[in-house]
Amino acid sequence: MAEELLVVENLKKHFPVTRGIIFQKQVASVKAVDGVSFTVNRGETLGVVGESGCGKSTMARCIMRLLDPTGGKITFDGRDITNVSQADMRPIRREMMMIFQDPYASLNPRKRVGFIIGEALEVNKMGTNAEVKRRVQELLDIVGLNPEHYNRFPHEFSGGQRQRIGVARALAVNPKLIVCDEPVSALDVSVQAQVLNLLKDLQDEFNLTYVFIAHDLNVVRHISNRVMVMYLGSVAESAGRDELYSSPKHPYTGALLSAVPVPDPERGRQRKRIVLEGDVPSPINPPTACRFHPRCPRFHEGVCDVDDPPVRDFPNGQSAACHYPLEGWPLTDAQMRRSGEPVAS
Repeated sequence: MAEELLVVENLKKHFPVTRGIIFQKQVASVKAVDGVSFTVNRGETLGVVGESGCGKSTMARCIMRLLDPTGGKITFDGRDITNVSQADMRPIRREMMMIFQDPYASLNPRKRVGFIIGEALEVNKMGTNAEVKRRVQELLDIVGLNPEHYNRFPHEFSGGQRQRIGVARALAVNPKLIVCDEPVSALDVSVQAQVLNLLKDLQDEFNLTYVFIAHDLNVVRHISNRVMVMYLGSVAESAGRDELYSSPKHPYTGALLSAVPVPDPERGRQRKRIVLEGDVPSPINPPTACRFHPRCPRFHEGVCDVDDPPVRDFPNGQSAACHYPLEGWPLTDAQMRRSGEPVAS
């Protein structure tokens, strides 16, 4: 049986919206994350996908306790860290590291690479200066960089090399969990493949656990064991990689997958594109009941806009929060007409 490393239950993060200059009064709140629950097993990769603004990065920062959750519970390696003080979090932070999205902004331009990678080792008092230097050079070699570049500044490296430095920094203290917040979105496609393969190799070598956030569904499919789809601060669907990509149940997941390019022209012609209308609603005032219903091609009045969708469980650990889950994939013209979805011409 798989061992649970991270358990998140009903996680919420609301940011207050205030009015006034001197006497600020809260008039509303931005529900960036609103009731997210999931589990990450030791040694696996959970991919998290969704549109911009759906709360992926905010959720990641709450897991790392860079942001204090508004509600819910976060259990890491059997310990409840939801309301742990910053002082008590220090030893736990050695086991949780993060790779940030922008390799240009996440590295201090005034510090040398050796200091950037070795800072966590010094903060946690893990060795003498000579041992720290030796460990940093070892890490540079592990991520495919020249150990002799120990004294270089970040601006002397390319974007892909900087992200490798970010990976080395995350590995420095031998963490159990690494949260990857869109680590390849700012890189060229060829460099993306190199960094992704590096992450997979490191996972096999050091038994790492990843929470991998990305927009690119092909990238998530390549690296993830399980995938969670978020929409407007909540979980739309969660499933194993193969189950989700071959048979999505939530209409939003189906719409996302229908937009992914496929290299086979014959398959591309057979597949039907699901086009969503409108924009993502404001997280300040999300729709009642099902949050996806204003854009959903399967919308049924009096049901989707009245009742909260139940989380339906399907075989192989797949679950979706939907009143009318998709029955087959890819959808045929007859299925799309029956469900009211637009049929590609």
